[in-house]
Amino acid sequence: MTRLPLIGLTGRRKTGAQLVGQPESLLHLEGDWYYADYARGVLAAGGLPVNLPLDADPAAFVDRLDGILISGGADVWPERYGATPLATADPAEHERDDFEIALLDAATQQALPTLGICRGLQIMNVHAGGTLHQHIPEHARYDVAPTGPIHDINITAGSALADLYGATHQVNSLHHQTVDAVGDGLVVTASHNDGTVEGFEHTTLPMLAVQWHPEMLDTRDSDPVFGWIVEQAAARLG
Repeated sequence: MTRLPLIGLTGRRKTGAQLVGQPESLLHLEGDWYYADYARGVLAAGGLPVNLPLDADPAAFVDRLDGILISGGADVWPERYGATPLATADPAEHERDDFEIALLDAATQQALPTLGICRGLQIMNVHAGGTLHQHIPEHARYDVAPTGPIHDINITAGSALADLYGATHQVNSLHHQTVDAVGDGLVVTASHNDGTVEGFEHTTLPMLAVQWHPEMLDTRDSDPVFGWIVEQAAARLG
């Protein structure tokens, strides 16, 4: 039987007190958490998702995995890219920032296929030396269901994203931060009409990221970006 490609999923660490419906005696306990649709997208594309707890050595994961998916979540702490946090900044999640930066260090060294989604795109940009706009509130469209598109994006011809989606694509919008300066080795290949970076890819490594949330759209079970990470990981298996 052919082994399914192992795709590591990053997520957030929360206490029971931060989750609804937990017994009082469990409020102090910690859990690792991400929306299940990330894993479902990987499964639908033929991969096997693997949870990556923040306690382990990221380099040890990279030695065992065939690909990585860096999921959405809280803001990358602005001091990571030399900025002073605004009052709009999410509470700091330094442990996750540390983990994902180290994970990207190891993944870059080993050319491990990597997909970033929303925050994943942002921390990949920061890891590459880029910066972020800290607060663009009109992009945080929590007033509508995330399963449907909000706006179109334009995609660069000849790019990996164009191979997946064509020249344009309809996406949702659940972020309040965006890319400012683009990091080294990254090229923007998808953008909103207002100039917002909606996707980029690495010039030499199998790394790609999108600002929207494909795992939440109605098309998530057939979204080609999950096929991309699984196919890249399968090719690494040989």
